[in-house]
Amino acid sequence: MLRATGLMPARAAAPVELARLEVLRTEQGLAIDFDARFELPAGVEDALLKGVALHFVAEAELLRSRWYWRDKRLAQARRTWRLAYQPLTLNYRVSLGGLSQTYATLNEALRAIQRLSPWRIGDADDAQEADSLEFRYWLDVDQLPRPLLISVGNQPEWSLRIERTILLPPAR
Repeated sequence: MLRATGLMPARAAAPVELARLEVLRTEQGLAIDFDARFELPAGVEDALLKGVALHFVAEAELLRSRWYWRDKRLAQARRTWRLAYQPLTLNYRVSLGGLSQTYATLNEALRAIQRLSPWRIGDADDAQEADSLEFRYWLDVDQLPRPLLISVGNQPEWSLRIERTILLPPAR
């Protein structure tokens, strides 16, 4: 198993830190482990407590560089978490696909959406051809209710986002 770790500086509009991003290349394919760290800004947390569900998205793409055209996308994977506050039970609910989990505190709920391990990105053939991996993690404001989306505008506290590109070592 080969591991590659991204050590390039992250581009983030808000205080989002990518504490760990590891690429695992195995016989079955390529997977990643990531751990993002951030706290919700006051305005975002206030909207959550007033019943607005937040959607966080993690997306990874395996690319092969080409000199004559754009890089070729070999594989793409995407995960979307929904974070909602349940005022009757005073709990936070995190949903991923059809699965949901309830947490007593906001910190516990955030830890559930800030990391994923292991997350399979591509199969063995894609892992052999891939030169780089592009990783993105963000708060998807496009899924907010329309009235709130209009008022959010370009407020920096709503732009929780991080992007990272890792150059992969050649496959053996």
